[in-house]
Amino acid sequence: MKLEPLGDRLIVEAIVETSKSGFVVPETMDKEKPQRGKIIAAGPGKVSDDGKRIPMHVKVGDIIVFRKYAPDEFKIDGETFLILSESDVIALVK
Repeated sequence: MKLEPLGDRLIVEAIVETSKSGFVVPETMDKEKPQRGKIIAAGPGKVSDDGKRIPMHVKVGDIIVFRKYAPDEFKIDGETFLILSESDVIALVK
């Protein structure tokens, strides 16, 4: 299934956090929501009040940091994805 986000929406794959020793922290052990992810799809951008398209500042493949409670979570074929607005992105990881 191919998803195409609309407007300034992003589809993000959460990055699994690891412990300092390199072990993957299971979801059941980690009570915090993910705050980093990789963009796997991006919409064309928001439309301004005067009808002009505002281009996105992020692109597919970027690693981002986003607001903790901003994304909506959904599952497709057993995989979990996040969808959020570009305005919820607070930083790019370089």
